[in-house]
Amino acid sequence: MATDLIRLGVVLAWGFVLLVPMLGARLGFDTFAFEWTRIWKVMGVLAVGGLLVVAQRAVSARRPDRAHAQHRSRVHVPAAWGWAALGVVAVVFPWFADNYARDVAINVLVYVTLGLGLNVVVGLAGLLDLGYIAFYAVGAYTYALLNTHFQIPFWLALPIGCVVSAGAGAVIGYPTLKMRGDYLAIVTLGFGEIIRLVLNNWDAVTEGPNGILGIKAPGIYYPVFGEGAVTFVHFYLKSLLWLYFVALAIAVVTVVGVHRLDRSRVGRAWISIREDETAAELTGIPTLKVKLLAYMLGAVFAGLAGAFFAAKVRYVNPSSFVFIESALVLCIVVLGGMGSIPGIILGAAAIIVLPEVFRGLELYRMLAFGGAMTVMMVFRPEGLIPAGRRKRELRGEAAAEGDAGA
Repeated sequence: MATDLIRLGVVLAWGFVLLVPMLGARLGFDTFAFEWTRIWKVMGVLAVGGLLVVAQRAVSARRPDRAHAQHRSRVHVPAAWGWAALGVVAVVFPWFADNYARDVAINVLVYVTLGLGLNVVVGLAGLLDLGYIAFYAVGAYTYALLNTHFQIPFWLALPIGCVVSAGAGAVIGYPTLKMRGDYLAIVTLGFGEIIRLVLNNWDAVTEGPNGILGIKAPGIYYPVFGEGAVTFVHFYLKSLLWLYFVALAIAVVTVVGVHRLDRSRVGRAWISIREDETAAELTGIPTLKVKLLAYMLGAVFAGLAGAFFAAKVRYVNPSSFVFIESALVLCIVVLGGMGSIPGIILGAAAIIVLPEVFRGLELYRMLAFGGAMTVMMVFRPEGLIPAGRRKRELRGEAAAEGDAGA
């Protein structure tokens, strides 16, 4: 607890140094004063939040013995019930929300899909990818081009976009994945920027920086009965209510797919590569092929999200696929907990919703958001809902550091 309090003090001092020039200083020809009221309000919020986190960690540190913990685990609510409750809330939510809340929820679902796709690459296979948003762009532009030039509807273009994104993952991944660590991160960052620049300069196909207009929204056919005949009417899902359910369906498919991959033999091979690639190769795992498969499957989920993004906005241009988007998705994976599906869902909600919550702070909302994220990662580096293996790894490292210090 003493260590946590010291860390909290460091965080508060860091926040104070940032807040003074941004909120408190007023400089004129004959005045130099500080507006302490606003500074102390924000500092008070940070201090209370930090103390709550420290108290929670202190309570959780006093764990019961293993037998009692096992008894408690047997009376826990089954995970299926939690997923069922989350599903009910997700289905009921849009019927009682306004369009603003629906739009934010749609963005959360899109980033859940992106986060889970990147989780395959980073969380399971341990490959640091800083150009992941390129596959998001490939999926979006594939649907945009197929729909505007060939009038292919959303549901038929969706699997095509996945295949094209997987192909892009193979083309980019094969020469890239022979590298490791920082070199892999730099090369993937470069490939991500190459894709964006190609989209920005290939005017004959992508319309360059002007983007592609006239993209159709997803649609469905429903039967109409009348005069002894049945006719099918096409209905475009343009409203945010119906787009929310399309995004929810894509997110559910992604959750199920990533869960099955995590539990499969391929998923275990990814985890072994993440732990020790050399040892995995010595045990007979074809590491390059397995890593390439992770890269391609991650690109598939990004392609799903990109195709939906193009259908929702009905317009795409290269400015939507900049590096900061890749960094944002990576933050979702790290904040939620690498390898943890519930953690990434919660991380996406936090990353997308928190800036909206702090919108009342106007110009300083991103400062508040960054401060909240910093406090979170200082006191809970394993993520909001860490995967069991990852949590044990970090606790083992912390214990080893403590023993070394002693």
